[in-house]
Amino acid sequence: MFGLVYTPSPVGKSMAAITGSFFLTETVLIPNASVSGTRVTGTVDLSAYVNVPTGQAISISEVDFIWQVGSDYSGPIGQALGGNGALNAQLTDLNPGTGFILASDQSLVASQHIDVDIINNVTTSTQDLFPDRFGSSATSEQFTVVNDKMYLQIGNDAAAAADNLYCTVRIRAQVIKLSQKQWIALAIQSTASDN
Repeated sequence: MFGLVYTPSPVGKSMAAITGSFFLTETVLIPNASVSGTRVTGTVDLSAYVNVPTGQAISISEVDFIWQVGSDYSGPIGQALGGNGALNAQLTDLNPGTGFILASDQSLVASQHIDVDIINNVTTSTQDLFPDRFGSSATSEQFTVVNDKMYLQIGNDAAAAADNLYCTVRIRAQVIKLSQKQWIALAIQSTASDN
């Protein structure tokens, strides 16, 4: 297993927490022997937490991407790809379609890039350094979601090996109440990102 954690600061004073923190998870599978450039998307359903009339939204304080290899979920990273390459994951609050989005896109919640050195059975994360800081400054450094879904997009850049490759996102979140001005600002920002 290999994972990295994104941890922004606590909820800002301008937001009222309705719940304590809890975890949301989603797992996406890259099937064995998938070609280089395979992209797979999973959905995190937020419809039970986001409520427009009451101003409820989700505030994300931590995102952890965990990669597991093989049917017993414990294979070494060297079994993930058929040769040197990379693994990528992005969590977004808008559907990314069939590819990854640019880091400047306002819908990007968190991301991970792992370079895989098969010969030495080593991974590095040199192109995507943590912590990610994508939250709106108006509502602290947490990422606030007003959409009813988030999307986990993963991909392999090098052919996948003979073992299945799983990526699980663990999201620490809480339900918050936004003022009408905050809600409208976030909704406009989210809509503007949907190009």
